[in-house]
Amino acid sequence: MTTDQTSLLAAAPKEMPEELRHRELGQLGRVVVSIIVVAAALLVLNQRLNLQFFVGAVVLENLYLYLIATLLLPVVFLVYPASASQIGGRPRWYDLLLAAIAVGCGIWFSSTAETNLMQGWEYAAPLTAQILGFIYWAVIIEALRRAGGMIITVIVFIVSLYPAYADLVPGPISGMSQNLVDTFGYHILSQESSFGIPMQAFGNIVIGFIIFGVALNYTGGAKFFNDLAFSLVGRWRGGAAQVGVVSSMLQGSISGSVISNVISSGVVTIPAMKRTGFSANYAGGVEAVASTGAVLMPPVMGSTAFLMASFLGIPYADIAIAAAGPGLLFYLSLVMQIDAYSARRGLKGLPADELPRARDALKQGWLYILVFVVLIYFLLREQQEAMAPFYATAVLLTVNQILPGNRMSWTRWIDFLVACGRALAELVALLLGVGFIIGALMVTGLAGTLANDLVFMAGKSTLMLLLMGAITSFIFGMGMTVTACYIFLAVILAPPLIQAGMDPLAVHLFIMYWGMVSFITPPVALAAFTASTLARAKPFAVGFTAMKLGSVIYFVPFFFVLNPALILHGTATEVVMVVATAVPGIFLISAAMQGYLRGFGILGADAIGYTARVAIFISGLALAFPGSKELDLSQIDLLLISAVALIVGLGIEFMRRKVSPA
Repeated sequence: MTTDQTSLLAAAPKEMPEELRHRELGQLGRVVVSIIVVAAALLVLNQRLNLQFFVGAVVLENLYLYLIATLLLPVVFLVYPASASQIGGRPRWYDLLLAAIAVGCGIWFSSTAETNLMQGWEYAAPLTAQILGFIYWAVIIEALRRAGGMIITVIVFIVSLYPAYADLVPGPISGMSQNLVDTFGYHILSQESSFGIPMQAFGNIVIGFIIFGVALNYTGGAKFFNDLAFSLVGRWRGGAAQVGVVSSMLQGSISGSVISNVISSGVVTIPAMKRTGFSANYAGGVEAVASTGAVLMPPVMGSTAFLMASFLGIPYADIAIAAAGPGLLFYLSLVMQIDAYSARRGLKGLPADELPRARDALKQGWLYILVFVVLIYFLLREQQEAMAPFYATAVLLTVNQILPGNRMSWTRWIDFLVACGRALAELVALLLGVGFIIGALMVTGLAGTLANDLVFMAGKSTLMLLLMGAITSFIFGMGMTVTACYIFLAVILAPPLIQAGMDPLAVHLFIMYWGMVSFITPPVALAAFTASTLARAKPFAVGFTAMKLGSVIYFVPFFFVLNPALILHGTATEVVMVVATAVPGIFLISAAMQGYLRGFGILGADAIGYTARVAIFISGLALAFPGSKELDLSQIDLLLISAVALIVGLGIEFMRRKVSPA
């Protein structure tokens, strides 16, 4: 943890999300975690490259996943304390006991993995497996509480026990029940629960990207991103805020963590914004929105995109290409709003003598450019999603140690490995825990029937089904991390939307987007509240500012799910038409939100002025909204609506100026 993060925790421990509440380990603990991370990386490489470290033994998929959990789950109890009050202390005796139990259970299930598979233990487990299954379930629940927080833990706890009372609940949510002992066994032994799709994606793809993201930061990647952003857009009107957008977008796409991105980028960008005339609320809001959107932006999009590839059974490249359009619209809106805000208040860019030169930034950061070329080549060209981050990390660390600038010492290496261990352990706890939800729905048959019930409740209204989906995604997003929320919704919500005839990839991106909304929307707004601590502003004020700045995130998911041409699923003509109208539509929405229309000037802030801004907003929304058969609105219809609304809005503003020129 950096000094900035430590001081941030000390300043507002009650407001910080669980993912940053970890303890600092002593020398022995740091060495142990480092060894575990190296062992986990070697295990992954052995599985992916068939290195045959285990002579004479075949590492089956379930054995492989058990081994990963055996290595990484105990780390949760070493680095995440039982309560926030223990952040500064060393692991207690019960932490060590829980870690030992996690190791013991993991070893037993690993040693019996082949027998489990051959004899079908998931439905007929022996007594020992059932007892240890209960113990392992309890250990995972506690690990989830420490790494993910209480809200997600309560949800997982209740739903994981659902098979035991499935026949007692009413109507649409009833299912086939089984006894409690069998439920615990199923959760641990089957390949549809804790060790199902989420853990399979983690073991096969995600681990490498977590390590790559940490390596990028520990070799100076964060500084390179900031310097490059400052050199590219620092001179723009409102340049400090534009730097925050670019820097956060570059960093967050790799890290996949909204909160970590807010902190690592915000400690530089928020003070710069405040120093150049932005209010504390606005500075915090910009950083929160930029960091949230980064997880939705290719080329990497964090770990969630790779889980999406596993759920859909398609190459990651398809997801990255599809997500590029909506992601760029999101950032285009943010850039335009910042420009409008700056123009309205007469804010300038940063002085040239305070900015790094692009040539110098690129000269010093050529290593990171090379690494990204390697990463993208193996991702998109060779389609080696599992190995691409390992190749990129190998290039990064090798060249970094050759060059003198950011060469890591032995202490820095240990810091790097501990940071990897912390990130990997946190994700393992989350995926194992959320896997219980999938298992509970699968074994009771509810996963299939619930989809039909939701479609029935929505009737023939596609829009109603989408609104139900958006609200559900938002609610669950308030209590879960991005990854956990996506997994839950991919099982519960995606099937009925797809069954209603919507594009599968558009549906999964829809729930991912709406699961992210809670990061900038009060009452939770974790990204905004974290940024408020850095900005020394009121959390809810930053939250409402973030909502305004990130307003497009509430609409864009409906755009592409109703017309997949926006994610390039359509004919060339459809794609060109949708993009050609979306960009000016976003421009008008941004102008209405901030009260400044380029080429027209400042829009009024009185009752008449706000009426004009509402009309301009409607015009932009109609222009950006793609034609949809479900809503019986063609692109021509929407263009006419947009034109009328724009004429009305500009007419009202023009009349206001004539009546009250000031």
